[in-house]
Amino acid sequence: MSWTEILGFATGALCVWLVARQHVANWPIGIANNVFFIVLFARSGLYADAGLQIVFIALAAYGWWSWTHGGGPGTADALPVRRTTRTEWAVLAAAGAVGVLGLTLLLSRVSDSTVPFWDALTTGLSLMATYGQCRKLVESWWLWIAADLVYIPLYAYKGLYLTSVLYAGFLVLCVVGLLGWLRTLPARGARTAAEATA
Repeated sequence: MSWTEILGFATGALCVWLVARQHVANWPIGIANNVFFIVLFARSGLYADAGLQIVFIALAAYGWWSWTHGGGPGTADALPVRRTTRTEWAVLAAAGAVGVLGLTLLLSRVSDSTVPFWDALTTGLSLMATYGQCRKLVESWWLWIAADLVYIPLYAYKGLYLTSVLYAGFLVLCVVGLLGWLRTLPARGARTAAEATA
């Protein structure tokens, strides 16, 4: 256990708790968490997870803007929680499948990763989930739950026991976040503009 892992644990737990509460401060806290995890994962040979943190920083900047500006130019309205449309699911599934396949092949050939598929799978799921949270798609929590169910044993296998415990805590927070976001969905008859056009 290192200070990097401890700081990653603390900022990660705070970030997920803030996301579940739909608090915009989750984004800067999440960026700090990404920096700690870049160092931690690179040292542990989880190269896709380390690289993923750089993508997370870019997505966090987008999510921060999206949550504060409603996701559209010239508007200051808060972004509402909504369901993922069929079109969004199709795009996410296709991008995720291609990404996992490509990353698995890349890690197998150009790195010393001992877990290329699992590293790639968690990377793909995490990217899909993060994009969904940037747009406040309620189903993004299901993607995080799936990712956490892989992350927990993966990090334990790599000897990152505190991080494995952190992700077990994330799993609980994801369930809390899912239930909380479901409660804030608009009534079934009131569809958002994005849902109406899909």
